[in-house]
Amino acid sequence: MNVENIKKDFPLLENRNITYLDSGATTQKPIQVINAIEEFYKKNNANPHRGAYTLSIEATEAYESTRQKIAKFINAKHPEEIIFSKNATESLNLIAYSYGMNNLKKDDEVVISIMEHHSNLVPWQKVTKATESKLNYMYINEEFELSDEEIETKITDRTKIVGIAHVSNVLGTINNVKKIIKYAHKKGAIVIVDASQSIPHMKIDVQDLDADFLVFSGHKMLAPLGIGVLYGKREILNKMTPFLMGGDMIEYVYEQETTYAPLPNKFEAGTQNVEGVVGLDAAIDYIQNIGYDKMQELENDVLAYARQELSKLDFLTLYMTPNEKNHSSVISFNIKGVHPHDVASILDSEGVCVRSGNHCAQPLMRFLGIDSTCRASFYFYNTKEDVDRLVHALNKAYDMFKKFIK
Repeated sequence: MNVENIKKDFPLLENRNITYLDSGATTQKPIQVINAIEEFYKKNNANPHRGAYTLSIEATEAYESTRQKIAKFINAKHPEEIIFSKNATESLNLIAYSYGMNNLKKDDEVVISIMEHHSNLVPWQKVTKATESKLNYMYINEEFELSDEEIETKITDRTKIVGIAHVSNVLGTINNVKKIIKYAHKKGAIVIVDASQSIPHMKIDVQDLDADFLVFSGHKMLAPLGIGVLYGKREILNKMTPFLMGGDMIEYVYEQETTYAPLPNKFEAGTQNVEGVVGLDAAIDYIQNIGYDKMQELENDVLAYARQELSKLDFLTLYMTPNEKNHSSVISFNIKGVHPHDVASILDSEGVCVRSGNHCAQPLMRFLGIDSTCRASFYFYNTKEDVDRLVHALNKAYDMFKKFIK
C-alpha cells in the first residue's frame, strides 16, 4: 500500500492541486467516511434511543455499536466508559466542571504543562479560582521536552489533578504520559490525557497507560467535524454529576427534583451528533485497515525528511525537539524577521496549506518569546514531494521578504 493509492481515497486531495500540511487542525476525509454518512442519511436516519420503531432502533444500533468499537479501539474495560461529545474541548470542560469543581478544595493543586492547548488550560484557570485551589505549570527544557526533574518537582502531595497533552500541537513533542501517570498516581492525583494530536498517529491503550481520563476529537483522525470522545474510568465517572441537563440523560423527573440515567447516558444530554458517530465509526475502520504500523512507517519517513530539509534553511527558526523518537507529526517554524501570517500567505499562493498563529497556545508562545509560528502538520497521506513543495515555497517567501528583514 503506497501513498499515491491512499490519496485516491481522499476526494479533496485528488480534486485540488494543493499540498495540505494542516492535518493537525483537521484531517481530510476519505471517501469511505463520506459514503458512510451519506448512507446513514439515505437509509437509517432517525433519532436514537427515542423510538420503538425499526428505523430508530437501527439508528440506536449504529450509535451504540460505535461506542463499543471505540472502547475496543482504545482498550477501555467497559463501553460505558466512552462518552460522546462535540470535541476534545467539550470533553475537557466536562471533566473540569463535573470532576474538578466538585473535588478540588482550597490549596489543592492542578498541574498542567506549559504546552497545553487552551482547552486544557483555560477551564482549569476558572475552576481553580472558583475552588481557591492553585494552577501550576510544568515547563519545557531547551529541547522542548519535559524533564523528569521538572515532572517530579511540580507534581507533589498537594497535586490532585494533572492535565497533559500526549503530543504538543505546536512542538510535536511526544510526552511520556505513562511515566507521568505512574508518578502522579503515587502522589494521589488523577491524570487527564489530551490525545487529540496522538491518537491520529499512534495506538492508544488506556489500560496500559492507566489514564483516568483521555480525550480526543474525531475530525483530527479522518472523522467529521463536531464529534469527540471522552474516556473515563467507570468508577470515577459514576461519582461525577452531569455537565449538561436535558433529554436522554435523566431517569425520572419530578416537579422539584430529578434522578439521572446511568452511564453513559447521563453525560449525553439531548440529540447527539449521530452522523458524526457514524463517520467516526468509518474512520476507525479506515485506520485499522491501513494499520498504525504502516501509518507510522509512512509518516516517520516523511517527517524525518522534513526535519532534514527544513534544517538546511538557515533563515528558518525551528521549534522542535532534536530527539526524533520524541517527535510526532508537527513542525513549527518562523522565517526570521517575517510575520508568520505573511509567510503562510505566500505559501498559500504556492498551493501549500500551513497554519499560522498562536495555535491556541498563547502561554507557550510567551514562554518561547514569540507571538506566533507557522506550523506544518503531516499525516500518512503526505509525501516527500509535499516537503519539497514546502521548501520551494519557503525559499520563494524568503526571497520576497529578505530585503525588508533587518
